[in-house]
Amino acid sequence: MATKKPKKIFVLDTNVILHDFRCIYNFEENDIVIPIVALEELDHFKKGNEMINYHAREFVRELDKIAGDKLFNGGIQLGKDLGKLRIETGKPFSDAMNESFAEKSPDHRILAITHFLAKNNAERPVILVTKDINLRMKAKSLGIVAQDYLSDKVQDVDSLKKEVETVEGLGDSDIQKMYDVHEGLKAKDIKLKPYANQYYILKGNKSSALARFDKVTAKLDRVEKTRAYGIEPRNSEQAFAFDALMRPDIQLVALTGKAGTGKTLLALAAALHQEDKFDQILLARPIVALSNRDIGFLPGDINDKIGPYMQPLFDNLTVIKNKFKSTSKDYMHIEEMLRTEKLVITPLAYIRGRSLSNVFFMVGEAQNLTPHEIKTIITRAGEGTKIIFTGDIHQIDHPYLDMKSNGLTHLTDKMHGQELFAHVNLVKGERSYLAELASDLL
Repeated sequence: MATKKPKKIFVLDTNVILHDFRCIYNFEENDIVIPIVALEELDHFKKGNEMINYHAREFVRELDKIAGDKLFNGGIQLGKDLGKLRIETGKPFSDAMNESFAEKSPDHRILAITHFLAKNNAERPVILVTKDINLRMKAKSLGIVAQDYLSDKVQDVDSLKKEVETVEGLGDSDIQKMYDVHEGLKAKDIKLKPYANQYYILKGNKSSALARFDKVTAKLDRVEKTRAYGIEPRNSEQAFAFDALMRPDIQLVALTGKAGTGKTLLALAAALHQEDKFDQILLARPIVALSNRDIGFLPGDINDKIGPYMQPLFDNLTVIKNKFKSTSKDYMHIEEMLRTEKLVITPLAYIRGRSLSNVFFMVGEAQNLTPHEIKTIITRAGEGTKIIFTGDIHQIDHPYLDMKSNGLTHLTDKMHGQELFAHVNLVKGERSYLAELASDLL
C-alpha cells in the first residue's frame, strides 16, 4: 500500500493576500499559516479606495467569518477536502538569521516564522509563498523552500504575442465573392479550425481580404477598414481592432501590443464614433504608484497628483481633437462631452461603486491589474456595457505581477474562444519611424 504523503504547510506573505484575498482556499488539503506580522501589515492597507485596500478589508472579514468564536491556536478547518488555517505569532531569529539579517523588518519576521516552522516540522514540507522575488531568494539562502503564488498564472503566453494568422493559396474567385456579395467563406471549405472572433488575412494569387470568423454562421466574413472620428487604421491589426471595437455583439475586447501601436487611440476613436449608443464613455487606468505611496511626494492637491498618470489618455484625446478645426462641430462636440461628463477620464480607483450600465468602458495599462481586479471590473458590467482592456504585457510596473500572472494575460487566456470576446495583438508601431526603431532595437 502506498504511503500517504504528509500534508504541506504553506506560509503566506502579505502580498499574496493583497493579490487574492481568497487565496487560502487554493491550497487543497494542505495547511495554511498566516504570520501575525501579515495581519499587522494588512492594518496599514485597510483604509483607501484602491483594489489593494479592498482585498485587505475582505480578507480580514473572511478571517472573522472563519474564526467566529473559535481560537486559531489549534488551527481551524477551512472546509471539506481543505486543510487547516492558523495564525502564527512572532518567533525569535535563529542564529543563521541573526548572522544574515540584522534588521527585523516585516519580511524578515515572516522568514523567522517560516524558519521556525521548518525546523519544528521536519516530517512535513514547509513552503513560503510570496510574490516578492527578493524574499524568495532570501528564503532559499536559508534552505527554506519558497514559491510564487501560481494559482492564476498562465503557462503559455505565446498566443498573446502572435501576429494575425495569414492564410495563403486561396482562390481569387472565393475572395472576390467576399467583396461582391459579402458572402462569407465556410471555414471547413478552406480547412481551417478557427475560434470565435479569430481574425485572418486571406490571400489569393492576385487578391486578398481581411476576415473574421463568425462562430454562429461558421463562416469567415470580410472585415472592412473603418474610419472613426478622423482616425483610420494604418495596418491590418488596427483594422481588426476597429472591427472588434465597433461590433455590438462583442462586449469584451482585449488589445495588446507595445507602446505606439495605437491601442488607446483606436479605443478612444471607436468610443467617440459610437457615443450615441452609450450613456457614458469612461476612460480609466490604474495608478500603480499610489500603492507604493510615490504619489504623496508629488506637489499639489489630489487632482494635481493624479494628473500626470492620466495625461496619456488626454494626449490621445488631443490627437483626435487636432484632426478637426477648433470651430468645427466635431471638435466642439468633444469639448461638450467633457463638460457634461458624457466623456470622463479618471483613475480606475474612482470607478469603484459606480454603475456600469450602458457604458463604453476602456481600461488602459491593464497589465498592471491582478486577475481578481479584472474579474471585479467585468462582473460589475450591466446591460449594454462594452469593456475594453488595453496594455503591454512586456511593460509591467506592478512589483508583484509578471507576464504570466497579470490580469490582462489571465483575461485573454480564460476568455479565449468566447463569442462575446475578441483579442487583437497589435504588432506594428505607428507612432513614428523613430519610436518604432527605438522599440525594436533599444
